[in-house]
Amino acid sequence: MTGIDAEATRTTRLGRAIAPRADAHPGLTGIHALGDAREAFAARWLLAESAERSLDLQYYIWHGDRTGTLLFAALRQAADRGVRVRLLLDDNNTAGLDGTLAELASHPGIELRLFNPLRPRRPRLLAYLLHFGVANRRMHNKSFIADAQAAIVGGRNIGDEYFDASDDVAFADLDVLAVGQTVRDIASDFDRYWACASACPAESVLSMATRPPPPVPPVDSAKASAYLQAVRQSSFIRELSAGNLPLTWAPACLVSDDPAKGLAKAAAQSLLTHELHRALGTPARSVDLVSPYFVPTAVGEQAFGALARRGIAVRVLTNALESTDVLAVHAGYAKRRRRLLQAGVRLFEMRASAAHRPKNRSAGPFGSSSSSLHAKTFAIDGSRAFVGSFNFDPRSARLNTEMGLVIESAELAGNIDQAFAGPIAAQSYEVRLGDHGRLCWLERHGEHTIRHATEPGTKLWKRLVLGLVALLPVEWLL
Repeated sequence: MTGIDAEATRTTRLGRAIAPRADAHPGLTGIHALGDAREAFAARWLLAESAERSLDLQYYIWHGDRTGTLLFAALRQAADRGVRVRLLLDDNNTAGLDGTLAELASHPGIELRLFNPLRPRRPRLLAYLLHFGVANRRMHNKSFIADAQAAIVGGRNIGDEYFDASDDVAFADLDVLAVGQTVRDIASDFDRYWACASACPAESVLSMATRPPPPVPPVDSAKASAYLQAVRQSSFIRELSAGNLPLTWAPACLVSDDPAKGLAKAAAQSLLTHELHRALGTPARSVDLVSPYFVPTAVGEQAFGALARRGIAVRVLTNALESTDVLAVHAGYAKRRRRLLQAGVRLFEMRASAAHRPKNRSAGPFGSSSSSLHAKTFAIDGSRAFVGSFNFDPRSARLNTEMGLVIESAELAGNIDQAFAGPIAAQSYEVRLGDHGRLCWLERHGEHTIRHATEPGTKLWKRLVLGLVALLPVEWLL
């Protein structure tokens, strides 16, 4: 089954708000960056509430927490009013959700498929041991498409930590809301994944789920109501509903892996890495890269070093050891730092935020009090920007499927450049080569700079573990 064409939804609520603006910008895509976490939730909530014909969603992680359950409920309510809902989830992170997913799949208006499903369901470790070659390949894509008129693409999964609704960890992340030309391509790409060999109907996978399926679990009503009230007070809701949301209109193209990559059957020229190189070309002046899991490998180390030695300004922001949620990935990056710095690459590492530090929402995903970076974006020559799910690591390049948008916009690319000069410098350590070639970390507070001789905010045992992991031959898995 394929998606609904945008021409067929011009008279829907979303079509009436979006189509006239898209008609005024033929061939272009309207982009609104969703750097603020609550705006990112509001965008999804409003699209789900506004959809009249179709909702197509594709995610790597969907938690059964407050925001995840709220959005599950929004999908069910949409299906109740006749909206066709298709939900494609990677099965790697669905542990404990079989009952909830079975309940959703039992709704006549909801179709649910799982990408590379794990069998047997319990214990999951056994599924990995029996089918590691496929189980190790995951669908990391994230997209949310409403009535074929508007789409959200970027780095956010569905869960409290991605939408500023968690009392614990929070991720600094980035999505874009897209309308116009590229939405057709995003919708077609969803159809391609929906029909691929790795996408299995939930009914065939969840046969061991409780029957009849239990109801979707209720959300903590007090906290959920307070969160929704805060979301509804956002000016973003009013602007999007009224068709007045500020948009940057620019040429844009979707880059996406062939879903056959999930079965190790994709041709090299059908991979996102190939499409990215074709869409971006060769940098001439600058490369600004933001990646939470930055594992350049020897090939990337040589490529970034070669750019820097040619006089191209290369800046990279990733997580510091104190803020990363995957120590093994940091080990894959840490062993490359010295040679990258020697080549002239500038390295910044996002600090773990103090709990009492006030938020600066205007700074988007680079200046909040979030405790861990999760945004995946980069800019080339101050004129082209990428926003998507792709991390600069071997897993994204070789194992997982990924997607994103390449946007030809000096405005969006310039925002990333300005972030390195402002919020990034204020919220990160800059790694430098100090005396005798040793690394040091500079922590800036206005005119005052603190110099660290070891990985800041970490204990000796963690640094020792980091060194040991860096020796292991697991870089291809990271």
